[in-house]
Amino acid sequence: MSRSQKLRHNVVNQVIYDMDRGHIPSPLPSQSSLAEMYNVSRTTVRHILAHLCECGVLQAAGSDYLILRKPENNDGFACSGEPLEAQTKIFEQAFFSMINQRQLRAGESFSELQLARAAGVSPVVVREYLLKFGRYNLIESEKRGHWSMKRFDQRYAEQLFELREMLETHALQRFLNLPADDPRWFQAKTLLERHRTLRDSIGDSFRKFSSLDREFHGLLLSAADNIFFDQSLEIISVIFHFHYQWDESDLKQRNIIAIDEHMTILSALICRSDMDAMLAMRNHLQTAKQSMVRSINQTASVFH
Repeated sequence: MSRSQKLRHNVVNQVIYDMDRGHIPSPLPSQSSLAEMYNVSRTTVRHILAHLCECGVLQAAGSDYLILRKPENNDGFACSGEPLEAQTKIFEQAFFSMINQRQLRAGESFSELQLARAAGVSPVVVREYLLKFGRYNLIESEKRGHWSMKRFDQRYAEQLFELREMLETHALQRFLNLPADDPRWFQAKTLLERHRTLRDSIGDSFRKFSSLDREFHGLLLSAADNIFFDQSLEIISVIFHFHYQWDESDLKQRNIIAIDEHMTILSALICRSDMDAMLAMRNHLQTAKQSMVRSINQTASVFH
């Protein structure tokens, strides 16, 4: 099976999962919106729509696609034949994507089989990943094969920010001391240009910032050359970069501010301005902390 075909099969399974949970309305969003939601090309989206029409799940009505019936398991594809290590990476990306798109919300339950089908991987891979991820106290096992997303409070967020500040300020200092020929200096320049490009065309593309944000903090943490720092990116990505449990009312504006702050940090780094870079980093962390605490408090008020 070709790589593009595997991608289509995995996305078909994820679309079916989203339909089953009611996350996709009828008629479906536009092809360009679906392409952005699942991070695929519009060509891939057209193949997926054609498959679901052939199965009788969808029906074309002009430029729209209507959901005719609830999808069933046999409308999708069997799990990936990739090695377990490759499947783990596939599932990690799909899991973060589900959180980012609000397909897995605080307080909601889900099964390992549902996630395995959505990501197109083995249920064994899903179970092992969730058992590992469970140590962050963000999900809990309800019964065998079933889990739920937990809510967290301001104290939990503040503890995580304390960890984040220690990790990232240390990594930033290590980055500033990298030798001039280290390839990460070039990566920093490239990343700065990509931030500028997104900032200049932010429009409806503000959700693309989450992946750029992950790359930015991943690049900084890599300078520490510490396997435990690298592993910390997993939890930081879910909590901070993928806006877990955050209110979306001002997400676009928050992302614009974060892009500007990233650009300030990167510019200071590239100019080897130690004090400016550290000041910009602390300012960025403080902005992110205030936004998150405000969002958690807003969410808490809804549930009380």
